[in-house]
Amino acid sequence: MKAVASRITAGPKGGLRQHAGASPQQQPGVPAFRATSRQLRLRARAQASEAAVASSNGSGKVAAAAGAAAADVQPVAASERGPGQPTPSFQNMQVYGLQEENWSQCALSICVVGASGDLAKKKILPALFALYYENMLPKNFRVYGYARSKMTDEEFRDMIGGSLTCRISDARDCGRKMDEFLARCFYQPGQYASDEDFAALSDRMAEGEAGQARADRLFYLSIPPNIFTAVAGAASRAASSGNGWTRMIVEKPFGRDSDSFRQLSDELYQHLREDQIYRIDHYLGKELIENLTVLRFANLVFEPLWSRQYIRNVQVIFSENFGTEGRGGYFDQYGIIRDVIQNHLLQILALFAMEQPASLDAEDIRNEKVKVLKSMQQVRLEDVVVGQYRSRTTKGTVLPGYLDDDTVPPNSITPTFAACAVFVNNARWDGVPFLLKAGKALHSRVAEIRVQFRHVPGNLYRNKLGLDLDKATNELVIRIQPNEGIYLKINNKVPGLGLRIDTTRLDLTYKSKYEAHLPDAYERLILDCINGDRRLFIRNDELEVAWQKFTPVLKEIEQRGVQPELYPYGSRGPVGAHYLAAKHGVRWGDLVDDEKS
Repeated sequence: MKAVASRITAGPKGGLRQHAGASPQQQPGVPAFRATSRQLRLRARAQASEAAVASSNGSGKVAAAAGAAAADVQPVAASERGPGQPTPSFQNMQVYGLQEENWSQCALSICVVGASGDLAKKKILPALFALYYENMLPKNFRVYGYARSKMTDEEFRDMIGGSLTCRISDARDCGRKMDEFLARCFYQPGQYASDEDFAALSDRMAEGEAGQARADRLFYLSIPPNIFTAVAGAASRAASSGNGWTRMIVEKPFGRDSDSFRQLSDELYQHLREDQIYRIDHYLGKELIENLTVLRFANLVFEPLWSRQYIRNVQVIFSENFGTEGRGGYFDQYGIIRDVIQNHLLQILALFAMEQPASLDAEDIRNEKVKVLKSMQQVRLEDVVVGQYRSRTTKGTVLPGYLDDDTVPPNSITPTFAACAVFVNNARWDGVPFLLKAGKALHSRVAEIRVQFRHVPGNLYRNKLGLDLDKATNELVIRIQPNEGIYLKINNKVPGLGLRIDTTRLDLTYKSKYEAHLPDAYERLILDCINGDRRLFIRNDELEVAWQKFTPVLKEIEQRGVQPELYPYGSRGPVGAHYLAAKHGVRWGDLVDDEKS
């Protein structure tokens, strides 16, 4: 097999990625698809990168440019996989109480509805390729793109080919794997509400499923929420599996309030059962979020501390260092509370605060999450601060404000920042403030959970810790992104003859400890859906309770026309957030860390 041309780029976590640029030779009996201009450009870049790659790996060798035409290649059979590689039976099925599927006799058809959109191109299809690369998809699988755009199979492959990447550690067969994956990708144009068009899609799926005892079908709805039910209806009527399961992944937003959520839910139930609906929140697929239950329930040291007796407050923080960047039209319909706090952060809170479930079964875990949400107080307006970023000039560069976005309606008061204090009224958490904060165009990009413990009673070293004991309190930080890790802030004696106490960290940074690549959240969640693992998906009653807690305050904000406090682009957010924290005896931990760094 010829060597594969590639280019090396910076990956999302600072690592290197290889993008395949050329393909192996065509195998007999397999139709070829043409090499694209993109592939030719990749070859040229690969040749220009040779010297840099050679010096970085010390070998003086890189992959050379390969043949002139890309070709479909038959996928490697399960029996040909090397020893020790994962099989399509996946991992940990019995641990989570999941039923093993006999994939040797079963076909899997995955349809991405809205395949021409950004989410499909940037996240969903690359995640599917990553799963295929890791041999985590069944032998008999195919991927179908479905959208209104007119496109051939070949054009669809060309469109998604530039988004597929391989890690540099796996560069040896990146091009071959990519061609194998693209050979399994097909495109079916059609209208979203058309039974006839979905029936045509079903016929194409049946061609790939021929000869298998069972056919399973997964639909990923990467579409606007106003057409969820039309697509769910047409797909369920005309393209459901006749002898296997049919599942649909539904993206947020799940309504704007309790009434719209209930309407959406009722409409979906006209076509699908609850066990067929997988409501995805990609933040629940983050490595550190899945680790929450392991950290707490597999370590004896944490369980006695995980209560109001020792924890003073919990902060769940989400900040982005960029604005809406041309997506303001969509964002303005929802705002930061609906877009981030009511779903991402509230789901994290529920996982953090729940009691130990009876088992790792999805329903046992989700039952405990619902109990937390039901115990939560209604969110009150006096415990909410909203803000909106304005323009700022720094070093001669003008950073545009929210209202400078052409897609945002003039004089919009939609918040781009919000902070709120919520309380869980149960025996474990009574009186402990949970502070949720999310914002755009802030000074840093970070998502984390910060657990601030109470002061040491009768502290012998009070006079050595300074006047501000808050800065010397123990704090557990779970960094979700970037630089994933867990660290515990402790007070320690500085080495020497005198007595000086310093606050330091017991630090577990993932990239330092583990060589393994952290999978993207979409990889994990798509794989879970294929397995029928619902632990990290949201159940209907969870969302119903979540909306009940936030709908009244959202309506009050809108009815009163609450004006958001302006804050400069790239700042730490509105001053009101500091007053909110101080009201509950809390100091934002992320800002204290910034002051020290």
